[in-house]
Amino acid sequence: MEKLLFKNIRAVVTCDPQDQVLWDTDMLVEGPEIVHLGKNLTADGARIIECRDHFLYPGLVNTHHHFFQAFVRNLVTIDRPNMTVMEWLAEVQNTFQMVDSDVIYYASLTAMADLIKHGCTTAFDHQYLYTDRTGTEPIDRQIEAASLMGIRFHAGRGGSTRSIEEGSFVPKAMCESTDHFLADCERVIRRYHNPEKFSMRQIAIAPTQPFSCKKETFVEAARLARQMGVRLHTHLNEGEVVQMVQRCGKRSLAWAEETGFIGPDVWIAHGRETTPEEYTVLARYGTGISHCPAPTFYGATEMLDIPAMEKAGILISLGTDGCSTNEGSSMLETVRLAYLMQTFRNSARTGCPRPYDILKMATVNGAKMLGRSDIGYIQSGMAADFFLIDVGTLEYAGALHDPKNILAKLGVSGPVWMTVVNGKIVYENGQFPGIDERRLAAEGEQVCTQVLRNHCKVFLRLANEM
Repeated sequence: MEKLLFKNIRAVVTCDPQDQVLWDTDMLVEGPEIVHLGKNLTADGARIIECRDHFLYPGLVNTHHHFFQAFVRNLVTIDRPNMTVMEWLAEVQNTFQMVDSDVIYYASLTAMADLIKHGCTTAFDHQYLYTDRTGTEPIDRQIEAASLMGIRFHAGRGGSTRSIEEGSFVPKAMCESTDHFLADCERVIRRYHNPEKFSMRQIAIAPTQPFSCKKETFVEAARLARQMGVRLHTHLNEGEVVQMVQRCGKRSLAWAEETGFIGPDVWIAHGRETTPEEYTVLARYGTGISHCPAPTFYGATEMLDIPAMEKAGILISLGTDGCSTNEGSSMLETVRLAYLMQTFRNSARTGCPRPYDILKMATVNGAKMLGRSDIGYIQSGMAADFFLIDVGTLEYAGALHDPKNILAKLGVSGPVWMTVVNGKIVYENGQFPGIDERRLAAEGEQVCTQVLRNHCKVFLRLANEM
């Protein structure tokens, strides 16, 4: 097993149960595991990495993303001011239908590279786009990309089963039957899901959202997930509540409760329409929320009252969301946006979370939400998932007395110095070891142009002629 000995780390922010910060310490990694933290460590055959000017943090855990949207961003043909989430979803479907298997692969590489460069070591992706062009390959292509980049990857097998003709916004070409959806969920679980310690690949069943799925889809998804021992995820309370009340006479959360799609093995994305009366429902079932601050700013929508939710007992983690409502995949930016949003919303109301509390949402809480006890903080016996920032540069001068709060309060806008996943260095000083980043970027640009941009040019010309 490869050994890495990190020497003289200026500060290790552990995020452990004692919230320790270890100053001027060493850390030994063997294989996938942190084996020791302390001063003056030695290890025969280890690669020595000098960290005198560096802070070390647990790897960030992204609990909600849509990788394919990395190639469906910055589109003037679609993005317009004052669009609601539901309006945007209806508008973007024409472009979504053009996505193929190669777009899935290269867009996933793009998102993963951005995540890794900004300290993310574990990412969950909600892949809900399945058409004749993609076939059933998206999860397979994403896992191919994750294996190349070295990121710890949780794949959400999503999908829609209710078409426009049946009252949703999803074209028929992007819908599956419930049976087809479940059959492919079972396939990818049997092929890829690994529940063991230090697992690099896990699968969740993740029907897209209540408004775009039939009730039977959620009922059977919950049944299959519990039968196979995997977790469940969906969008909920994210702008669809009015339509759900109109369709079935009840709010989305009550509908999910009725289908059995709720519990400690379930987490929802966004949850911004969750009412105080519903806080106790989520807390009682142990269902958490992946908070994605960027789309809240992007859409000028409701802000989560995180202090009130946490007081009620709801677990909150952080996600970037897809690039169409974020434009990027930086979890470091997400940490700071989440903090700034809470200072704006709560400073004069119920009290604002500390910057360090937000960091723990992106580490400890993210691990819990994915059902992981082997990642999320720094301690002997935990997975060697972490990143380091170089604080020996001038922009950090005067702020180094408080490494716990610096990420959320000051922010880190550029790439980190190093990212380590499962004991392997996957990013170091601006480089992905063993990967020709520029070649992959050029290939991805070519795929994006051939598959999507040419389509968008035609779409823009037709729109201008109308």
